[in-house]
Amino acid sequence: MDNLVTSNIRQRPIRTLVSVAGIALGVSLVMLFTGLARGMSNDLQRRASNVRYELIFMRPGSVNITSMTANLDTRYVERLKAIDGVEEALPVYRHIYQGSRGFGFEQIDGLDWQAYSRMNGLSIVEGRGPQDAKEVVIDETKARNNNLRVGDLIKPIGTDDYRVVGIYSPESGARVKMTLSVLQKANEVEGKCTFIFLKLRNPDQVEEIAARINQELPGNTIQPTRDVFTSFEKSIPYLGVFLRVLVGLAAVVSALVVMLAMYTTITERTREIGILKAMGASRAYIVGVIEKEAILISFIGLIAGFIVSLIAGYLIQKAYGLIFEYSWQWALVAAAIGLVGGILGALYPAWRASNLDAVNALAYE
Repeated sequence: MDNLVTSNIRQRPIRTLVSVAGIALGVSLVMLFTGLARGMSNDLQRRASNVRYELIFMRPGSVNITSMTANLDTRYVERLKAIDGVEEALPVYRHIYQGSRGFGFEQIDGLDWQAYSRMNGLSIVEGRGPQDAKEVVIDETKARNNNLRVGDLIKPIGTDDYRVVGIYSPESGARVKMTLSVLQKANEVEGKCTFIFLKLRNPDQVEEIAARINQELPGNTIQPTRDVFTSFEKSIPYLGVFLRVLVGLAAVVSALVVMLAMYTTITERTREIGILKAMGASRAYIVGVIEKEAILISFIGLIAGFIVSLIAGYLIQKAYGLIFEYSWQWALVAAAIGLVGGILGALYPAWRASNLDAVNALAYE
């Protein structure tokens, strides 16, 4: 039977290639989308975990996943410092701009570099901190993904060139940072910021001091920093539903491709099936031959899908700086989609072949 299965696959290379491509497409879609969601989520969490300020003070609705608004007056800084329990207040203007490679969005923070780096344990590994009007610092991941070095020029705001004067580590917040006043002036929002980071004298009094600030300055949003920049999946509504729908569609595509290929091959091999039945082949034998062929095609498509997703993820990350992190859980789901989809897709054609009348099949031209 095994020789018959491999011979059938070799005899029809175009049909086999189309079937393998269909399986590989479903597998690679699942791997790429889930890898991107996981990579971006973990990236945001890593950067947020390196922010050591306990509270963030902002206006309602100023922080979203795709937009940041500079609608908070920086004069709040002095009022916040006067509240008992607040040790330090740092205004930050977070600006979102189109990625340097024309895909996606990136963020830049305008802030006091010395104060921010001291509080969060950041250090310059190459170059120095920003000082002049057209200077920025970037983290090591940004430098590595975009092949940037100290002295290179980037365009984080409009069409103006800004020189990279330093590379810092570890990653924290936005990957690109510059002085607050320069970013405010460039976007014509002098005296405004997006939010204010608050360092508390006693980090264990987060809820108590947040309530105290809300009482002193009502109408604003005060949240623990760890809760603001949540995971990627939670930040985008229905992303989990989208991923589950994608998995379902991938399974349907895989099953339909295999079913169409197997259904076509039944027509092509009608006379062959008639010969097998005339020689005494049982229905179970014929179903087994077709199902084995489908399993082998699905397995080849599964391997091809994994290879395509790994290569595509690497090329996309190099070209656009997007981060992919694959997981064994989703790899198993993708494998199940490819194999189960192929088995179920071949089930009806196999059943139909097993029920062919031997005399009519032998007379088929």
